Amino acid sequence: MAEETDALVAMTRILSPHCHVTRMSSGVLISDWRRRTRFLGMTTTDVQKFVVGSSEERAELVTDLIRAGCATACRKAYSDAEVGLWLRGVHLSIRTMGFGRVLRLLSLAAPVCARTDLPSGEEVARLKRALRSHGRRSWFVNDDCKAEAVTAFVLLRRCGLNAVLHIGVREHPFAMHAWSSSAGVCIPDADPRGHGFTPVLSISCGGQ
Repeated sequence: MAEETDALVAMTRILSPHCHVTRMSSGVLISDWRRRTRFLGMTTTDVQKFVVGSSEERAELVTDLIRAGCATACRKAYSDAEVGLWLRGVHLSIRTMGFGRVLRLLSLAAPVCARTDLPSGEEVARLKRALRSHGRRSWFVNDDCKAEAVTAFVLLRRCGLNAVLHIGVREHPFAMHAWSSSAGVCIPDADPRGHGFTPVLSISCGGQ
């Protein structure tokens, strides 16, 4: 029962908000209510592959869902120029709307996409280098950890990678720090200049 529930959660995460997943006696029914009403059935065996199947089996299922129009394929990466534009846009949003309001909008800016291959630490590290470069040489952004963390979270989620946005504090002297983590890489560093921060808020799954 637990594995079946995990499988339904995994499928709902991939297909939401485009489609609704309903448990059936012989599997699940995927309902697509966007442009025209469509229904797609999946057997219990295929549903279980989302949890206990190999990466190749899961990739095949996700590919079939994308072809059926139920899931959205994700782009692989953003160019260096696009990363810079996103970073400046996020920084401007934080300055005009406030950090808290930007966090509440993450579910819209960072949707969950379907991805058929496994995440790569090198891909995340490449994004980290691009953000660090833009953040340090831009007088507008001025090495802002909040802007870098939110930008990283949004771009990673839009590329189909699991990411968690952390907000941490330090008591003596008091300070706040933000960073995103994915595939074992933190953007920016979780402990800048060797100072540790205790996470007080963590956001994953597109802000949910």
